[in-house]
Amino acid sequence: MALAHNLGFPRIGHDRELKKALESYWQGNIDESALQAVGKELRHKHWQIQQEAGIELLPVGDFAWYDHVLTHSLMFGVIPTRHQNKDKTVSLDTLFAMARGVAKSNCQCGSSHAQEMTKWFDTNYHYLVPEFTKDQVFTLSWNQLFDEVTEAKQLGFNIKPVIIGPLTYLWLGKEKEADFNKLALLERLLPLYGEILQQLSKQGVEWVQIDEPILGLDLPQEWKSAFERAYNILQREPTKKLIATYFSGIGDNIGLASSLPVDGLHVDLVRAPEQFPSILDRIPSYKVLSLGVVNGRNIWKADFEKCLSILQQADKRLGDRLWVAPSCSLLHTPVDLTREDQLDEELKSWLAFAVQKCKEIALLTKGINQPKDNAVVLALQESTQIQKNKATSTRIHNQSVQHRLAHIKPQDVRRTLAFAERIKLQHEKLKLPLFPTTTIGSFPQTSAIRSARSDFKAGRIDQKAYQQLMHQEINDVIDFQERIGLDVLVHGEPERNDMVEYFAEQLEGYLFTRFGWVQSYGSRCVKPAIIYGDIWRPKAMTVDWICYAQSKTKKAMKGMLTGPVTMLMWSFPREDISSELQAKQLALAIRDEVVDLEASGITVIQIDEAAFREGLPLRRERWKHYLDWAVNAFRLCSSGVRDDTQIHTHMCYSEFNDVISAIAAMDADVITIETSRSQMELLDAFRVFNYPNEIGPGVYDIHSPRVPSVDEIVSLLKKAAELIPIERLWVNPDCGLKTRAWPETEAALVNMVTAAKEMRKKK
Repeated sequence: MALAHNLGFPRIGHDRELKKALESYWQGNIDESALQAVGKELRHKHWQIQQEAGIELLPVGDFAWYDHVLTHSLMFGVIPTRHQNKDKTVSLDTLFAMARGVAKSNCQCGSSHAQEMTKWFDTNYHYLVPEFTKDQVFTLSWNQLFDEVTEAKQLGFNIKPVIIGPLTYLWLGKEKEADFNKLALLERLLPLYGEILQQLSKQGVEWVQIDEPILGLDLPQEWKSAFERAYNILQREPTKKLIATYFSGIGDNIGLASSLPVDGLHVDLVRAPEQFPSILDRIPSYKVLSLGVVNGRNIWKADFEKCLSILQQADKRLGDRLWVAPSCSLLHTPVDLTREDQLDEELKSWLAFAVQKCKEIALLTKGINQPKDNAVVLALQESTQIQKNKATSTRIHNQSVQHRLAHIKPQDVRRTLAFAERIKLQHEKLKLPLFPTTTIGSFPQTSAIRSARSDFKAGRIDQKAYQQLMHQEINDVIDFQERIGLDVLVHGEPERNDMVEYFAEQLEGYLFTRFGWVQSYGSRCVKPAIIYGDIWRPKAMTVDWICYAQSKTKKAMKGMLTGPVTMLMWSFPREDISSELQAKQLALAIRDEVVDLEASGITVIQIDEAAFREGLPLRRERWKHYLDWAVNAFRLCSSGVRDDTQIHTHMCYSEFNDVISAIAAMDADVITIETSRSQMELLDAFRVFNYPNEIGPGVYDIHSPRVPSVDEIVSLLKKAAELIPIERLWVNPDCGLKTRAWPETEAALVNMVTAAKEMRKKK
C-alpha cells in the first residue's frame, strides 16, 4: 500500500496567529508563557488538519518561532558570542536577539547586529545564516524538537520528525574567520546528529525526515565525498531515515543520493519531472521512494490524471515502498482556500492551498491503493474538466498583448548612450553631492495609514477623503526628509499595501486573495497575487501620486516601481506558459509606467528587482538562459527613457558573486543592495569585478529595530569605499522602512545623513 505523507506545513496559522503573537511578545504585551501557548495551539491544530485531510505520517519539527535554520543553530549551540547570555543559558530571547539584533529588555544578551539573512535556495523565504568559527563547539542546547515530538505523541499522532541534514546545515552557514573550511566542522557536528537520532528513538519515533536539498546543487567533489562519509556514520544510529531533496532535480548526484545508506529518498517531480525514470531505475530494492507530485510552491490544483499516471508506473515497481508527497514543504503556500469567499468561482475551482494539497496527496494515494473508489473517480473527472477549461478559457489570452510581444525591437532593450556618457548628463541635471543620500522607498506604515486604506477599501470614506489623508502623509514624509537633509527624496508609499500587490491590483491578468498569506521570515508575511492570464496595464498606476509629491519639493523625487522579475517571482505564476514570457508581459506594462513618469517630469525612477538573484536556477547549466531573459526583461522596462533620466534598482539579501556580470548587464544607473548584516561582506563580489555603474550598499539593517550609531555607519562606508570609488557611492538603508516605527526611523536616518556628511569631509 502506498503511503501519504507531508514534508512540512505552514506555521503562521489561518489568521497569522503566530505573527500577531510574536509581535505582541516583542512589544511586551504578552509574556513567554502566552507566546508558547499560541505556538502549542497552532501545532496541535495543524497536525489535526493534516490528519483529517488523510495524511498518514505527519511532520514534526517544521514549526519555528522565527526560522527553521535559526532553530537548528540554537539546537546545535551555534550562537555568536555577541548574542550569548552572560550565564551561558539559552532562551527564546537568545533566538530573537540572533534574528533581530535585539530581544526583550530582560534578555541578558543586549543589543548587537543581527545575523545575516538570505534567501532559502530560490524561494522568497529568508533564513538566518549560521556563523561558524574555527574553534566551533557544537552542543545540544535547545530541546524544541524533542518537546514537540512529545506533544504530538501524547496526542496520538503518527509522526515523522523533520531536521535539516548535516551537510545542508553546514552549506547554508558562513565561515566568520579566514583560512578555514566549514566542511571541516562535519566531524564535530555528526555526533550531535547521533544524539538527536538516539533521543528520537527513545521517544518511540520510527521515521526521521532529513532534509538535504543541496543534493540538487552542483556540489564540489569534497562535499559529495562528505555525504558518503556522514551517512555511513549515521547509519549506525537508530530510526529509519528518509533523505528529502527538493527545489531541483538531483541530476549528476543521482548515484550518490540513491546509494546513501538510508531507508528512503524523496525527490521533487514538479521542479524536475525528467528525473523520474532514472530514479525509479536507480533506487535500491530495500528503499522507500517518496515522489513529490503535488506542487508545494504554487497554488494550482494538481493535474490528477498526470500525477496518477506517474504514481501508477511507480507502484508497479515499488509496491509498499511508494510514498506520495508534495514536492517540498507546504510552508511556501497559503493555508486554506475555503476561507476565500470573494474569489471568482471558476478561478477558485482551479486552486489549492496547503489544506487542499494535503487532501490531494491523500486522494492520489487512495488512487493507487483503491483506484475504483468513488472519490478517486470523481476527482479524476473534475481534474480533467478543469484542465480543459483552462486550456480553452478566453479569460487567459489577450490578443493585443500577444501582438505587442511579437513586435519587440532590439532598440527597445538598450539605452541610447553608454553609462559613462549618460551619467555625466545625469550629474549635470541632478547636481548631487558626493555620497548622495536617499532611502529605498517606503516609510513607516502607521496604524493611521492602514486604517485609512482599510476604510477606503470598505467604502467608509470616499476617494477624495482618502486622497487627502494620503497627501497629508506624503507632505509629512517630504517635510521630514528635507528637514534632516536627504538628497533624493521618496514619497513614502503610504497608498501601497505591498510592493507587488499594489501594482498587480492595477494590472489585468492578476487574481487576489483575502487570506492567502505566506511567511517570508519571522513575523513578516506576504500575500502573493496570482497570475492567471496575459498581463497588461489599463492606465497609469503611480503617476498622480509621484507628481503630487514632486510638486511639494525642489529636490529630485524618485518614482517607485517594482520590476518584472520581482513581480513574477513574488507572485504565484501561471504554469501553462514560460516564466520568460510572463516576465516580458510584465516588462511591457512597467515600461509604459516608466515612460509616463518621465513625461510627467520625474527625473529619477527606481525599478526594484529585489528577487533578481532569487530566480537563479539551482543548477549552473540553466543559469545563462534565466539571466538572459531576466536581464532583458529589466532592460525592456527601463530603456524607454532619455539618457538624462536616472534609473535605479534595488536588490534584497543575496550572494551577488555568481551574477555580478548579469547585474552589470542590466545597466541600471544606480543599484542599491542590502549589505549591512554581512558588515559589507557581500561587496566582495565587487572586489574581483569592476562594476561600472553607481551603487548604494545598505548601511543599516531595517529588519532590526536597533538604531546604528554614526560611527558604525561611517565604518561601513569606509569599508565600501575600499572597493567602490567614492564618486560612485550612494548612502542608503538596506531596504524600505515600511515595517519600522517612526522614532527609530528618524534616529537612524539622522545618523545616516550625519555619517554621509562626515564622509564628504574626509574625501
